[in-house]
Amino acid sequence: MPTSPSLLRQWDNQYVWHPFAPMQSYREEMPPIIERGEGFHLIDVHGNRYIDGFSSLWCNVHGHGVPDIDEAIRQQLSLVSHSTLLGHGQVRSIELAERLVKLAPPGLSKVFYSDSGSTAVEVALKIAFQYHRQKPGGNNQRTLFVSIDQAYHGDTVGSVSVGSIELFHHVYGPLLFRTLKVPSPVTYRLPAGHTPETYLEHCQAELSRVLDQHAEQIAAVVMEPLVQGAAGILVHPPGYLAEVRRQTRDRGILLIADEVAVGFGRTGTIFACEQEEVSPDLLCLGKGLSGGYLPLAATLATEPIFDAFLGHPAEGKTFFHGHTFTGNALACAAALASLQLFQRNHVLENVNQVAKVLQQELAPLGELPIVGEVRSRGMMVGIELVADRQTRRPFDPARRVGHAVTLKARERGLLIRPLGDVVVLMPAPAMPPDLVRDMVALTRKSLEDWMRDS
Repeated sequence: MPTSPSLLRQWDNQYVWHPFAPMQSYREEMPPIIERGEGFHLIDVHGNRYIDGFSSLWCNVHGHGVPDIDEAIRQQLSLVSHSTLLGHGQVRSIELAERLVKLAPPGLSKVFYSDSGSTAVEVALKIAFQYHRQKPGGNNQRTLFVSIDQAYHGDTVGSVSVGSIELFHHVYGPLLFRTLKVPSPVTYRLPAGHTPETYLEHCQAELSRVLDQHAEQIAAVVMEPLVQGAAGILVHPPGYLAEVRRQTRDRGILLIADEVAVGFGRTGTIFACEQEEVSPDLLCLGKGLSGGYLPLAATLATEPIFDAFLGHPAEGKTFFHGHTFTGNALACAAALASLQLFQRNHVLENVNQVAKVLQQELAPLGELPIVGEVRSRGMMVGIELVADRQTRRPFDPARRVGHAVTLKARERGLLIRPLGDVVVLMPAPAMPPDLVRDMVALTRKSLEDWMRDS
C-alpha cells in the first residue's frame, strides 16, 4: 500500500534534514514531494508535473527514465551491484576509466573514483599536496592553494577551504586551512576606474603577483573553467583559463580544473577546458558523470603525478584515500551508457543549438526593471536580480527575492533554484529547444508575478 501524500509530508517534516535548506522556511513552504520522472519533467505525489529546470541540481543530462541507462543498470544489477576497488578490480569501473581517459584533455591518464563533486576536489587537493612531497626533488614547503574569489568547490573541509562564498563558508572559518585568493575576472560590478579590458589585465596581474610572491609555497591553483557556477553563473572572459594555465605551467604549479558543474556538455563541449585547449594537471568530475542517475565522481591525473605515488609499500608513497562505494558498478554502468548517448543522440549539437535559443529567448528579460544582467554559457544561465538597474544596487538579502521568484515559478510548473538573488536556469544538455523556450517563458511570467505582488 503506497504511503499517503499527507503522511509523507508529515514524515518529511519530522525526519528529513534537507541540504542547503532553512528548515523552518522549508516546512512553511511545503515544497513538492517528487514521486517519479518522465523525460524532462518531474511529477509529485499529487500528480502535478514540473519542468526540471535545474537538471535535478545540475546533474541530469538525458532526462529521467532514459531506457538505455535504465537497461544498463538492470544488466549490471543482474551481475553485481557493488564490489570494492580496495585491492580488486571491477569490470565497469575499468571500462569507464578507459573511456574517460580517451575523452579527457591530453595528458590525463589516471582515474581515481569517489562519490561526489566535493570528494573529487578533496581528492585533487590531497593528491597535489602529497605529490609535491614525493616527486623527484620534492618540496615540503608547497602547502598553499590558490583559488578565485567567490569560488565554490564543494562542502568537505578541504573543498570549503578553497571556496569563498561568504554565505556558505563563513561559519566554518575556524576549521579551514589557509588559502590564497585572486580576483574573479567578471565585469558586472567593475571596480571604479576599470573597463572590462583593464580589469581582466588587473586580474591576470594579480594572479601573477600572488604566484610570484609564494612561488615555492603553492601546491596548486584550483578553478572552475569558463564559468563559476555556484557563485551565480559568473562567466569568465575568453582567454582567462588559458592564461591561468600558462602562468601555473611556467612556475611548476599544478592546475586543478573543477569541472563538476561545467563538465559533460553544459558549456558546449564534453569538458569546458577543451574550448581554450587547456590540459590541467588534475581534472575533477561529478554531477553529470552518471547522467544524473547515481552518485559518482572522478579525479583524473597525469602520468607524472601518478608516478610520484609509486614505490615499495614501506616507502609510504601510497595515496591513503578512498570511499566505500568508490567506482560503484551500477553508477559506472550508468555513466558508460550516458557517454554512449552523447554520441548517439548528438547531445553536444543540441547544446549548441539550445544555447542560441537561450540567447534569443533570454534577451527580452533584460528589459524587466528587476533584471540587472542575464549571463549564459551553453546551458548555464544566471539572471541577476537587482533593486536598481542603473546603480546595480542589489536587493536586501533578507528579502530573498530570488527565492520568492522560484516559488512563483513552482506555481507555474517550473522547478528552479536561485543562488542568492541570481535565478539559475540549467536545462539538461539533451532538453529539446521547444521545452527550453517554455522554460524561459515561465521564468519571465514568474518574474512578472513577483513584481506585480511585491
